[in-house]
Amino acid sequence: MSYFELGNDGPLVILVGVDGSDSSMHAAAYAAGMARRHGAELVIVYVGSTPQMSALVPSLAGSVEETLEEVAQDLRKQIEEAASREHTLNYRFLSVHGDPYTELTRIADETRADAVVVGASEQAGHRLVGSIAVRLVRSGRWPVTVVP
Repeated sequence: MSYFELGNDGPLVILVGVDGSDSSMHAAAYAAGMARRHGAELVIVYVGSTPQMSALVPSLAGSVEETLEEVAQDLRKQIEEAASREHTLNYRFLSVHGDPYTELTRIADETRADAVVVGASEQAGHRLVGSIAVRLVRSGRWPVTVVP
């Protein structure tokens, strides 16, 4: 069976993971430029992950969740401000809770993402254990761009 796409040379959906770090914001800017050039939809995903240690201290869990929600609201505001200057950008912002790799993978599948963009990890331990970017690349399911 042959498959032919009429008039489609690039990605239609680009997913980018953001967490507020400098590298993730660079990744968002890179992905926005790529989406604008290709006329693609940009799906911006913030995954709030509750540290496992906070489950051991019940009184701490509520404040952790509140902080994650504040980060998501701040990121949404920054993205809306940047997108208001870029009138041709078709984007949506999603905020979810869970494991970042699992959630990015799930959303990339659900949105039928053609490309995934993430920032390079800024944590030293990820050089030994592996970062989300490395795990996404190893999954081999999408082209993955890692932005420094």
